[in-house]
Amino acid sequence: MSDETEARLARLNANLAKVEELSKRLTAALAHRRPVDPALHGPAPDVYMKAAAAYLAEMMSNPAKVVEHQINYWGKTLKHYVEAQQTLAKGEFKAPPDPNPKDRRFSNPLWETHPFFNYLKQQYQLNAEAISTAVGGMDSLDPADRKRVEYFTRQIVDMFSPTNFLGTNPDALEKAVETDGASLVQGLENLVRDIEANQGDLLVTLADREAFKVGENLATSPGAVVYRNRMMELIQYEPTTEKVHKTPLVIFPPWINKFYILDLKPANSLIKWIVDQGFTLFVVSWVNPDASYAGTTMDDYIRDGYLRAMAEVRRITGEKQINATGYCIAGTTLGLTLAHLQKAGDHSVKSATFFTTLTDFSDPGEVGVFLNNDFVDGIERQTERDGILSRFFMSRTFSFLRSNDLIYTPAIKSYMLGEAPPAFDLLYWNGDSTNLPARMAVEYLRGLCQQDGFARGEFQVFGSPVDLAEVKLPLCAVACETDHIAHWRGSFNGVKQMGSKDKTFILSQSGHIAGIINPPSKDKYGHYTSDAPVAGAPEDWLKSATFHKGSWWPRWGEWLKARSGPLVKARIPVDSLAAAPGTYVTATPET
Repeated sequence: MSDETEARLARLNANLAKVEELSKRLTAALAHRRPVDPALHGPAPDVYMKAAAAYLAEMMSNPAKVVEHQINYWGKTLKHYVEAQQTLAKGEFKAPPDPNPKDRRFSNPLWETHPFFNYLKQQYQLNAEAISTAVGGMDSLDPADRKRVEYFTRQIVDMFSPTNFLGTNPDALEKAVETDGASLVQGLENLVRDIEANQGDLLVTLADREAFKVGENLATSPGAVVYRNRMMELIQYEPTTEKVHKTPLVIFPPWINKFYILDLKPANSLIKWIVDQGFTLFVVSWVNPDASYAGTTMDDYIRDGYLRAMAEVRRITGEKQINATGYCIAGTTLGLTLAHLQKAGDHSVKSATFFTTLTDFSDPGEVGVFLNNDFVDGIERQTERDGILSRFFMSRTFSFLRSNDLIYTPAIKSYMLGEAPPAFDLLYWNGDSTNLPARMAVEYLRGLCQQDGFARGEFQVFGSPVDLAEVKLPLCAVACETDHIAHWRGSFNGVKQMGSKDKTFILSQSGHIAGIINPPSKDKYGHYTSDAPVAGAPEDWLKSATFHKGSWWPRWGEWLKARSGPLVKARIPVDSLAAAPGTYVTATPET
């Protein structure tokens, strides 16, 4: 045995010993797993029972269709098997022709050239296609049930991709051999770290937690906390122009995540861009609640968040009217607030902008698969016990909407390849999420998402029902074409029911985050606008729309300027309670 071989064998044995030590840590971490309502781990069994019943109904009512589907699947599978055997029989160590479309999960060349890996890949893709076709052909399923069955079937199919298993992942196997097992040891260390950090549950770390610090290399726009209460800090940003528009702007970001998505770094900071356009800008930074906030309601967010922030902006600037912007759930709640103000005869808000906002939940889109009673009942039981809806459950749920990008691919890199998480600011922010108060979370899920209370005119603000028709001030709505959280058609349908006679709808390319954080300097994603009324079917509006290259920010800036009055001397923040980004954004309560 050569010296090099002996050295490699010694390294391998040492790594195996480390695996044993890490296995003990893993067992200990799993033993401390917190009790969680079973409903939060997956849909109720009736989803699969309905799928089975629908398939049986298809067999009984249209057996020819089912047989045709099965024969087609068997034929493709057998044909591929024969082609693979024939290629090997020729004495050639290569794969047969591969007609399947490219899939970035299978980017290693061995998936194309190596007979074993290519056979696994093609058979997996044939099975995935067969399952998808079978589910899609269940005509007897209710449309809502069909969406859930299709979604959870896709989750199962994606989970069983051969890339997700060490023995059938060539990238992981190659690296394990190259590193004498060190990559697997590091991967196991990463796995144990993530389980320990999440109280026995698994949530993949997406970004290097040491690479960023809020206030140092993220959220660095200069400003000051000018007001604070138990619900929020109000930040006023320092002007960068000598004069500013008279009417100030306040932004309400979603309290599901932290506000600094709007201020990751100067190059893509919407906050900096707004200030540079000559606006006096205030942004709300929401508290990250713990169990002491268990009884906090939507009314509390409106009273102590929205109405208080609006009042403070008017007090600080001396203006009678302000402009307001709400993002995602904060846009939904801004709509509720504006409807309440309209009923009260209060016209202190001059115009409103909604970013990726759903107010009509009759079709909640892809996220709707998690809004049935099986999940919401489980959330209600869990929050009653914890006092909060933990950020862990929120992060995991939204990750499953893009499981290949946010779960499986990062898990492969971290746990199989032993790679360190990347220093990626957007993913760092994505992992820096917040808890939700128990009562508010259930009110939102039941009253708005499930019962569609705002669109139906049934959701109550301070004891009085409000509806979309009561949102009558000038408004601009920005939706995103591939948004998986607030789909653009649902956003459009909500806006068209609002009572305003002055509506502007902008459809940005890309998704929930990238479509909004889309600075002009990048010239990356374009957007659609139309002179047609915000009415009718959203698809018809899009057919009449004009595509514009580049960011929608300048277009919105011009819209906002037209509603922000003349220029006045720039306003400097005074009476600072803390420098921006404040203290609430860095608080880390128990989850």
